Amino acid sequence: MKINTITIGRAFAAALILFLSKPALGGEADAREKCASLSTLSTPTFRVDTAEWVAAGRLPAGPFGETAEAPSHCLFRVVLDPRESGMEEMSYGTGIELRMPLDWNGRMLFQGGGGLDGVLIPAFGSVSGFPSALARGFAVVSTDGGHRGRNNVDARFAVDQQAKLDFAYQAVARTTREAKALIGRYYGRKPEYSYFMGCSTGGREAMMAAQRLPLEFDGVVAGNPSFNLTQVAVNQIWSLQAVARIAPRDETGKPLLFEAFTDAQLQAVAAGVLGQCDALDGLADGIIHDYQACRFDPASLRCGTAPCLSTPQIEALKDIHGGTRNSRGESLYGSTPYDTGIGLPAWRAMHLGTRDNPPANASLGRDTLRLFSMTPADPELDPLRFDFDRDIAATAETAAINDAVATLHTSFAGHGGKMIVYHGLSDQAMWAGALTRWYERLTPRDGQGPQSWARLFLVPGMTHCGGGQSTDRFDMLSAIQEWVEQGRAPDRVVASGKAFPGVTRPLCPYPKVARFDGGDEDDEKSFSCR
Repeated sequence: MKINTITIGRAFAAALILFLSKPALGGEADAREKCASLSTLSTPTFRVDTAEWVAAGRLPAGPFGETAEAPSHCLFRVVLDPRESGMEEMSYGTGIELRMPLDWNGRMLFQGGGGLDGVLIPAFGSVSGFPSALARGFAVVSTDGGHRGRNNVDARFAVDQQAKLDFAYQAVARTTREAKALIGRYYGRKPEYSYFMGCSTGGREAMMAAQRLPLEFDGVVAGNPSFNLTQVAVNQIWSLQAVARIAPRDETGKPLLFEAFTDAQLQAVAAGVLGQCDALDGLADGIIHDYQACRFDPASLRCGTAPCLSTPQIEALKDIHGGTRNSRGESLYGSTPYDTGIGLPAWRAMHLGTRDNPPANASLGRDTLRLFSMTPADPELDPLRFDFDRDIAATAETAAINDAVATLHTSFAGHGGKMIVYHGLSDQAMWAGALTRWYERLTPRDGQGPQSWARLFLVPGMTHCGGGQSTDRFDMLSAIQEWVEQGRAPDRVVASGKAFPGVTRPLCPYPKVARFDGGDEDDEKSFSCR
């Protein structure tokens, strides 16, 4: 049956006029009624799945059993332009979840996604170790990126043109517009301030919001962003090939990737980096702040010591940390410093895997490259045969729509927009050098670069979006709010972490690093950013 879009448009408009005729919130009873009435907005192209009142309490907040305290709020879920994909456990359409608290603070937070999206993450606006944005009174919105799959690493959606555009940027744009309109309808006024905060894919989406929607957000926070995702996937294959070259073979000639390095060897590298570079910031405390001065060379562990590295292993580590290059030696991605994360399970899981589980580079990296990064998709591509001269051109079309690599932000900065980007120096998947190279080219610029409106914080020891031998607990939401609303730029951000109980450290805006000035070794006040 053909859908009459004109009739649907008139029906939606009539429902909207009726909805708008209701006054602003007048207490919890009115809020409940108005929340339920959101269901009347449903049409075939605006499918309302949920419009219900949620009582205050501790609620499920993530896919791994996470919970969070939440105030009383209206929970609204809708799918824009839903359609079938023809694939099992895959559907298209932009899914949105919006949570609007009874005691609203006049602000909206767009919570970014993760992986390849494909799931609708509960819209709480979590801040590790701190109250969520929802608990602080924000209206919080999230999206599934334009498709629903088996999980957030299901790359099959990318064969569809519209689904790929949605994931790249259109789902963020549509969700932003719909969320602001719905908030205005519900509260009787639109947000006074709008923020975007996310990590990994959510970080890319935050950067994309500043790039493609420069007038929509007052502040964005991008953590460990997969901002150049097409090249992240290529770099994962670069690492996979480096490991495969040195791995022992089974009886069929297949490389045993998990045996390329032993855990003892990787931990020896981590200890070697720490021993050489830990005290460069003035204090040997297990954290390498002055990574720029660190000149660790894995050749220092060449066999002759124990546990030692063979020459092929040394060269493989140099290739991995140096990042993707073509046959002329030109960098196609960026490098990453040696840090303590190489000795942790996260690094093994990404680059080596175990006897029972292949490395993420050989699964997520492979599928992202074959189905998403390359145009046309090449489901049968052997990643070990990818050519970094010949095949890199096949990623250009996806990069043009997906990668948040733009450096011109005159409109975003010009209307007062502020940006905080942070990245773990032990991120096992995304290299810090790619991000610093982007940051150093940002415009507009003043005498110190883009510091007046954008700041980058590199977190020593932190793996992807958290974890590692690091102080990975910090409140960037408060930092961006204070910068946007009070004009207080973040000259340092106080951080703590489970890896160092009772210890605080400052995170410093790039290119400054934390240096010990003397005093209490556990207190961030004993450090300055220089």
